[in-house]
Amino acid sequence: MQIDTDLLIKWGAVAKKFKKGDYIFHENDVPKFYYQILEGTVKVFITNIDGREFTQSEFKAGCSFGEPLLFINENYPSSAIACQDSIVFKLSKEKFLEFLDQNPDFEKRMIMLLSKRIYDKAITTREIINNTPETRIISFLNNYKKKNNRENEEIEIPYTRQEIANYTGLRVETVIRTLAKMKTQKTVQIVERKLIY
Repeated sequence: MQIDTDLLIKWGAVAKKFKKGDYIFHENDVPKFYYQILEGTVKVFITNIDGREFTQSEFKAGCSFGEPLLFINENYPSSAIACQDSIVFKLSKEKFLEFLDQNPDFEKRMIMLLSKRIYDKAITTREIINNTPETRIISFLNNYKKKNNRENEEIEIPYTRQEIANYTGLRVETVIRTLAKMKTQKTVQIVERKLIY
């Protein structure tokens, strides 16, 4: 969801700079703010007991993140980190909830956004649980193209093998091996280590 920046400032939001690698919130932190990205990219992820990372979502300029926990009395189950130098608006939980009460059109947009995210997580979970490494990777690549409105064209995928592993729940070695197989099958192209799909 995107709230106009002037409106955010009017309601008391402040812009904060985060350097690449800075945490915006950690797993188990108490949710206190509505976050909306002005510049940069933010990744939300979880880490298992072995230290392996699973990327849940990536958000770009204009996107908000972390909102679901503002409506319930639970701590963050994941962490958020700046993937590049970023500027993020922070609006207090209280002001955000008051803003929604006074702006029913935004409240409806928030419900739609949260519903879409629940749906996307359910689809991702189904694909991770039920599918082969190749199917998981193809699903990830198709989702990337869909989010960027480039479904009908061949494009370079701007993720490293490790990042694809983090998104798909696979080991990096499995991603490398599977992409090599997919290249042989002409499902993808790999040109100078760049992945084309």
